[in-house]
Amino acid sequence: MHPTIKRMMEIVASGEDEKIREILAEQVAFLPPTYWKTWTGREPVAAVLGHVGQVFSDFRYRRVMGEGKDWALEFQCKIGEFDAVGVDLITLDDDGLIETFEVVMRPYKSVGALREAMNARVMTDARFLKFREALS
Repeated sequence: MHPTIKRMMEIVASGEDEKIREILAEQVAFLPPTYWKTWTGREPVAAVLGHVGQVFSDFRYRRVMGEGKDWALEFQCKIGEFDAVGVDLITLDDDGLIETFEVVMRPYKSVGALREAMNARVMTDARFLKFREALS
């Protein structure tokens, strides 16, 4: 397993955006499961993933598939009272940092709960004022 993927599995659910930032490429693209928009850049993506780590509970990776630069990590978690299953689709750059991070999830009710929780957090986090256009 690639060292970045191994590190990601250790820290992504921690909610510690400082640690998450270390494994992201400068121009990382994050495609969330909650809407059709892309977050771009290490700072906003680390901040978003930090919040996600705090919204998810009982998070664990169930399967890891991939090699080289392309990886798929299947996970399960809870969002409030709802169970969820998802897949992190990861592409690494030439330096081994995360270049693209796309998340797909089900069921719909859980994704809706994630969107509500994330919107509440992002809209009250002062760091996001400069990234507000990413939410528009």
